Amino acid sequence: MKSSEIRSRFIDFYRQRQHAVIPSAPLVPQNDPSTLFTSSGMQPLIPYLLGEKHPQGRRLVSSQKSFRTQDIDEVGDNRHTTFFEMLGNWSLGDYFKKEQLPWIFEFLTRILGLPPERLYVSVFAGEGAVPKDDDSINIWKEIFRGVGIDAREGERIVAYPAAKNWWSRSGVPAGMPPGEPGGPDSEVFYDFGADLRLHERSVYKRQACHPNCDCGRFLEIANSVFMEYQKQADGTIRELPQKNVDFGGGLERLTAAENRMPDIFRTDMFLPVIEVLEKLSKREYGRKDEETRAMRVIADHIRGSVIMMADGVLPSNKQQGYVLRRLVRRSLLYGRTLGLTTDWKYVGLLVEPVAGFYSRAYPEVLRDAGRITLVLVEEAARFGKTLEKGLREIEKLPLITGETAFRLYETYGFPWEMTEEIARRKNQRPDREAFEQEFKKHQELSRTAAAGMFKGGLADHSRQVTKLHTATHLVHQALRQVLGDHVAQKGSNITADRLRFDFSHTGKISDSQLRLVESVVNEQIGRALPVAFRIMTYREAMEAGALAFFGERYPEKVKVYSIGSFSKEICGGPHAENTADLGKFTITREESAGGGIRRIYAALSRK
Repeated sequence: MKSSEIRSRFIDFYRQRQHAVIPSAPLVPQNDPSTLFTSSGMQPLIPYLLGEKHPQGRRLVSSQKSFRTQDIDEVGDNRHTTFFEMLGNWSLGDYFKKEQLPWIFEFLTRILGLPPERLYVSVFAGEGAVPKDDDSINIWKEIFRGVGIDAREGERIVAYPAAKNWWSRSGVPAGMPPGEPGGPDSEVFYDFGADLRLHERSVYKRQACHPNCDCGRFLEIANSVFMEYQKQADGTIRELPQKNVDFGGGLERLTAAENRMPDIFRTDMFLPVIEVLEKLSKREYGRKDEETRAMRVIADHIRGSVIMMADGVLPSNKQQGYVLRRLVRRSLLYGRTLGLTTDWKYVGLLVEPVAGFYSRAYPEVLRDAGRITLVLVEEAARFGKTLEKGLREIEKLPLITGETAFRLYETYGFPWEMTEEIARRKNQRPDREAFEQEFKKHQELSRTAAAGMFKGGLADHSRQVTKLHTATHLVHQALRQVLGDHVAQKGSNITADRLRFDFSHTGKISDSQLRLVESVVNEQIGRALPVAFRIMTYREAMEAGALAFFGERYPEKVKVYSIGSFSKEICGGPHAENTADLGKFTITREESAGGGIRRIYAALSRK
């Protein structure tokens, strides 16, 4: 079965159960400084999981574009990816465990046709003040009993601690910031079978195999999170007044399981790129381990890069742009393993198969394929010079140690495999353990820096962030008044200290124009305009003159925020109640964001 059919069947399954279909949110979160990318379907829904009413109702379903930066270095095996599609369904204070678990089992077995005997499940074992999830255990036993399977705890049903079976954006309860929701989860694993001897051929062969083993025999394909708790300011965990279901199932993994394929890179979601790589390199996927790993890394990273650029990200040395740059560079480095070293333009040939595959699901990717190709090739050519410099340096080294290998990784992005291959040609064997130790130190520093950079986000600074969010609406309308109606929002990012607003406009903006925009915004703040919203259909919003710049991404019913008679936009919120609450508005910087997009930074004086 093709991945597109699985996506369609999932949406239809829950639509038949009175779920409203919501579109994928952008890959780059709007007005959320707490994370670089949308990494799950629940991320845009946090206000509704905490009790705010969703315009579409209490039952929702979607396929969400997602990206997880923490998996970049894991890519290369048969299951890890950076970009993926997360199929999701939600109950916002409606149904709970006794409906969700039988439904997902029905979807997997009746709709996708997975054999029940191939399915194993995990549950939360309990930790601290949060008890063991006995309700899910009893429901699963009844479900399996219905298909003639005796689901014994410890065999078919396995309980794990919070590190494995608790879900929140920040991980285990101890790591959750105040205000964040979370809860126990119950995962479903597909067993590819002992006959493939995946465990015996893995690095885990000396350990006992179990559903959550990383050997490759079991693949997690579904995860039902029961959002019933919230972290309090005093560090305690309390039950939410509204209990929710947050389900996520990776489309890539479901496709692999339905096709009985342990290697997700052999599914239709990656094969178009793999086949181009085979033709370009004259290598065969699956024949040699290091070449297979290289093809997986390139296929994943180019796919993620293309989707990212279609959502407006450009290569840079900051935030999302830095992640994109890292993906492109890693792709080029692994291309050398395939003999792709003479012409960096080959990366441009990988855009078309990605754009073609997503032409129906995400038509903006195909529409933007030409621009994406140009940017990708330009970035590749620029890095080519840096790469050659790094290769010259490594050839000069008399001894390549584990520490040296890490320095090359940190400075030039050289993966371990590439440095090891060069060292082998010099009859040297760098210490892998020393490299790993340095790498772990680097990861810890990166996590600490990221935690500081994005600390709290909306949870810790909601009042100021909300004011700045309201200011973006004023900025948007002011820019249209000063520069013209061609101005359209292309993205935004808000921290507790400033807002960043990207918009369409060619040419530099003069200082006098910037001061005029600033003056218009402050005039509206001084008028003490009320901020209010109405829920209406998308068509009604358009007829009412509301601004909307994400096209087909909008659901049938939307929130329309009005700021007096000055501004009217489709937006999910939250916002200040009155412009008088905002404080003085100041534009601090204006610059090009590339490709006919300008960017301004601005701040509000705290009141």
